[in-house]
Amino acid sequence: MKKELDFGFKIFAVGDIHGCLTSLENLLEQLPISWGKDYLIFLGDYIDRGPDSRAVIDLLIELKNQYPEKVITLKGNHEWMLERFLKGIDIETYLYNGGDTTLKNYFNFKTGKIEIPLEHLEFLKNLKLYFELYNYFFVHAGIRPGIPLEFQTEEDLLWIRDSFIFSEDEFSKVVIFGHTPFSAPLVLKDRIGIDTGCVYGGYLTAVQLPEIKFYQIPCGGRL
Repeated sequence: MKKELDFGFKIFAVGDIHGCLTSLENLLEQLPISWGKDYLIFLGDYIDRGPDSRAVIDLLIELKNQYPEKVITLKGNHEWMLERFLKGIDIETYLYNGGDTTLKNYFNFKTGKIEIPLEHLEFLKNLKLYFELYNYFFVHAGIRPGIPLEFQTEEDLLWIRDSFIFSEDEFSKVVIFGHTPFSAPLVLKDRIGIDTGCVYGGYLTAVQLPEIKFYQIPCGGRL
């Protein structure tokens, strides 16, 4: 992995945030990132369950506006569920999976309506399903073994778990993923999982590549 070092920049990927704004702010302060030079890749699930989903998206939009080529935001299954909810699809599924906390963030008490700013809707619409950089493949949930990367389905990229994590196949790129919470980062030869359950009382985790160095903030942002 000399190539990344030769290019003079680092790569950081951040796991599932789920509305934990304070943890995210403290994690970003901890990262030794050179803004505008290093890559910062968010793996999805910015919303639901945690208290500050709207503010998390505000912060991500601000970062993308400042560093559009270096801040990468991927779609998670919770952003996918919110989009379907707004279309009137699987309403109960979204609410059951913590969507009610996000909707409260967007509820206007004066009008009695849920009002999501156009800027936030555009943010959701433009989220990428995956991002490739050198021999890394960044994605929310994982990939279906035995299928070329360009033929992966949206459902697998956003939802897959065991058949990816426990696959004995060796993937052509190192897959950096979230979605499935672990008590500590999962590090395999070709897979690195960095959802460490912040919203469940665990940690918000970032990995620095190619060093595979981890940075963590406990739930609630306590240092």
